[in-house]
Amino acid sequence: MTERTRSRVQAAEKSFLRRVAGLSLRDRVRSSIIREELGVDPLLLCVERSQMRWLGHLVRMPPWACPTGRRPRGRPRTHWRDYVSRLAWERLRIPQEELDEVAGEREVWASLLRLLPPRPDPG
Repeated sequence: MTERTRSRVQAAEKSFLRRVAGLSLRDRVRSSIIREELGVDPLLLCVERSQMRWLGHLVRMPPWACPTGRRPRGRPRTHWRDYVSRLAWERLRIPQEELDEVAGEREVWASLLRLLPPRPDPG
C-alpha cells in the first residue's frame, strides 16, 4: 500500500468515525479519543493483519500454485510480496530470510498477528 493510499484510507476512516460519533472537526476532538470511545481498532491495523494472514496462506501453498506468464511492459510495479516482507520487518521485526519459515507455522504466525501492535496515531 502506498503512502498516498494509506493517507486516503486514514482520512476516510476518521471521517466515518466522526460521523458515527456525531462529531465534526469544529468540535476539536482527537481521532484517537473518538476511536477509543467507540472501541474500534484502526482500519490500517485490520488491513495489515489481513495482509499478513494472506502471506501466511501463500507461504503454506504448494510451489506449483504460483502464477506464471509474461509481465506487462514498463516499470516493474512493486510486488505484493516485497511490500508485505517490508511490512513484516517494520511491524514484527522478522527478517525477509526467516519470513517463510515463521509464516509457514500456522499457530506461531497467528499468535504473532494477534500481538501486532497498532501504529501510533498521528492525530
